[in-house]
Amino acid sequence: MPVTSAPIRTAKRVDRFTYAIRNIVGEAKKVEQTGMTVRYLNIGDPNQFGFLTPPHLIEAVVKAMRDGHNGYTPSPGIAEAREAAAADFVSRGVNVSPDRVLITSGTSEGIELALTGIVDEGEEVLVPSPTYPLYTAVLAKIGAQPAYYRTDHTRQWMPDLDHIRSLINPKTRALVVIDPNNPTGAIYPEKMRRDLIALAEAHGLVILADEVYGDLAYDGAVPPMAALDNDAPIISYSSLSKAYLAPGWRAGWMAVGSSPRLDPALAAIKKLADGRLCSPGPMQYAVTAALTGDRSHQVSFRQQLRERADLTTARINAIPGMSCVAPRGTFYAMPKVELPKGKTDVDFVLGLLRSKGILTVYGSGFGTAPEDGFFRIVFLATPKELGAIYDDVDAFTRAFLGV
Repeated sequence: MPVTSAPIRTAKRVDRFTYAIRNIVGEAKKVEQTGMTVRYLNIGDPNQFGFLTPPHLIEAVVKAMRDGHNGYTPSPGIAEAREAAAADFVSRGVNVSPDRVLITSGTSEGIELALTGIVDEGEEVLVPSPTYPLYTAVLAKIGAQPAYYRTDHTRQWMPDLDHIRSLINPKTRALVVIDPNNPTGAIYPEKMRRDLIALAEAHGLVILADEVYGDLAYDGAVPPMAALDNDAPIISYSSLSKAYLAPGWRAGWMAVGSSPRLDPALAAIKKLADGRLCSPGPMQYAVTAALTGDRSHQVSFRQQLRERADLTTARINAIPGMSCVAPRGTFYAMPKVELPKGKTDVDFVLGLLRSKGILTVYGSGFGTAPEDGFFRIVFLATPKELGAIYDDVDAFTRAFLGV
């Protein structure tokens, strides 16, 4: 039988799939091959910048492994982790029972389970612009469409409610709310949250409340969105990755709100979870340790993030042709550069990388228009390191803009 030399074709869905935060690393590797040192400000991994996982979480995982908990777990997660997550939600004002909580491989898996379970091919999901690109990547995989709603940098990155309403149609299934926000560092006031809930209720939409950074608001933890209305169809998310400094463990949890309207969604999500067997077993034991144990590391972490956010805002706003809304939480900022005609955010980001060895992520990777000039910075480096980085950003920007 003759052997064909034709390459194996790939699925068309892969052509729709992009994830700029990781995709741009290939360009950084090319720069490193020239001998230049690259400073990576593209991925929000606290461990890479010296913020270490609390010891009692590590001890819980080690103990689980030594006690023989290395096999499959129940698909929704071990009982004690689900109970701890439910109790934590209840303490924050969300009346949810353990049977409506799932332990997932990070929040990312929980988001994919929910979108896959409630959105059909050809349907639409409202996602903010800028957004966290996982949402659009998952929608591409399942053959659904993102409908980008504006958040306004001139109003502290608040959602544009009128624009959201204008996008809703019979194919709209869900509304994504990322608060505290990645990539902008924005935090929404209670009125905005209530308005978003009312809008979703009026149109029969599920809210996916991405609250991974809820404990990393500089003024203290932000209450879950579902606490404002326990009867609203809200699916809430959190994880160990950010506030508990364990991103590589892929340990997250999701709570499907208590409204009976979400019962079919809960059943669909659990059915899909069965198909992937379970999330990593030993790490599930750290969920209980995190949510019932010492959280004092968060106080120091928030203080250090505020210091870095203040430095970032001041330095970026001092650069001619550049502006930055002050983050109120997380470890991200979304500066804007006034681009010359014909230039894009990719031109700026790649120019900065190749000239100064500083890797950020272009705003169009988060759903903004390329000509708007937004880019995301991860400001987890030390203040001294950030100072040197912003010196280089300043020098490059002046040359790029000719000022």
